[in-house]
Amino acid sequence: MNDKISDKDKLDWENFLKSKEKLLDKDHKKKKNFTYSTKSLDLHGYTLEEANIAVEKFIIKSFSENINKLIVVTGKGIHSDNEKNPYVSKDLSILKYSVPEFISNSKKLMQMINDIQDAKIEDGGSGAFYIYLKKNKKL
Repeated sequence: MNDKISDKDKLDWENFLKSKEKLLDKDHKKKKNFTYSTKSLDLHGYTLEEANIAVEKFIIKSFSENINKLIVVTGKGIHSDNEKNPYVSKDLSILKYSVPEFISNSKKLMQMINDIQDAKIEDGGSGAFYIYLKKNKKL
């Protein structure tokens, strides 16, 4: 490799520095200012059946309103009545795992959903999850 810079390269560099020409920064990606329209649903105190019905209605209504991010708060199950039922594990909360499973098993609901993710700590952490809805093309 040649460590010497040619006179032509030096002259080109000096001319570039004097000019107002800018180089395109290929590494800079413009971030789209995308904002989510968000709704949330708190399922504390719901039975499993009530929660599943409420979540289904909530997703369908939000999809029709073109909402694109839902926060579903299930709670962590630490205050539930699981201890009274010998057939239910005391280590697992009912809604925390069952509601996302109900959604994932529903073809009707999954046609409206892009993704389901765990919530950030400020939105409920392990006691909540996000549902990202597809764009409703019928609007």
